[in-house]
Amino acid sequence: MDLFLDRIVIGLEQGAIYASVALALVLIYRSTGFVNFAQGEMALFSTFLTWQFWDWGVPIGFAIVASMVVSFLGGAAIERLLIRPVGDVEHHALPLVIVTVGMLLALNALVGWIWGTDGRIFPKLFTSRTIDIGSVSISYQSLGTLAVLVVEVLLLFLLFQRTKLGLAMRSVASNSESSRLAGIRVGRILMFGWGLAAAVGALAGALYASQLSLLDTNIFFQLLIYAFAAATLGGFDSPLGAVVGGLIVGLVTVLAGGYIGFVGEDLKLVAAFVLILVVLLVRPQGLFGRKQVTRV
Repeated sequence: MDLFLDRIVIGLEQGAIYASVALALVLIYRSTGFVNFAQGEMALFSTFLTWQFWDWGVPIGFAIVASMVVSFLGGAAIERLLIRPVGDVEHHALPLVIVTVGMLLALNALVGWIWGTDGRIFPKLFTSRTIDIGSVSISYQSLGTLAVLVVEVLLLFLLFQRTKLGLAMRSVASNSESSRLAGIRVGRILMFGWGLAAAVGALAGALYASQLSLLDTNIFFQLLIYAFAAATLGGFDSPLGAVVGGLIVGLVTVLAGGYIGFVGEDLKLVAAFVLILVVLLVRPQGLFGRKQVTRV
């Protein structure tokens, strides 16, 4: 029983990271209507940037904030310089997908060119101490990761539900043409959405890297798959769904690796693929997503 509870805690901790990256995917999807396949490599670049600030002597907390600011500006620039010239998703869906896949490859190569392919030791964000609740030990790392996720969700809720900017983002996501006619600067809103997603990805990348023994250029592709599973499960148009989906994916993969013999640690990624397939077959819009209705 104690081992089961320990795995539940680990699953929730990993699920919180998957949920953070899934939130970034959902933010872009809600703004533009398409999926950013380069989100994982954008987070990779931001995480190496965080490491670089820390290596220069900046305290890790300030290094993360600095990286989030730079990532926000970089995400906005990507939307303005690379995404917008290609066109909208309704008429140019395939070119946009190709652009994001190209960004994935280019960013991975750029990280290797700037920082090399050798692993880097990323600092721990939280102390290694634990809290004992009964016979279960919960690390400060797990509590801190979940606390960061809760703060993220609350801030995004306040943004979307209590601010004019959030209302404008929701309007653009619903109907960009009507929003433009209503006086909303759609281009600026899209830039903000991409920048916000990049900043959220930078935070998620730092949380993920702090759990690893070494930071290298190949680790974020797997994280992106888990995030895709989380967003697919929860619904690509639902921030709440991304969070719930991330936690479920974390629990499923950890428990499957621990209790299903042939899965183990090596096939945990397969469990995420299976989860994506099942959701797409049974409920394509996800648990919290809205079913698309089109008039003919």
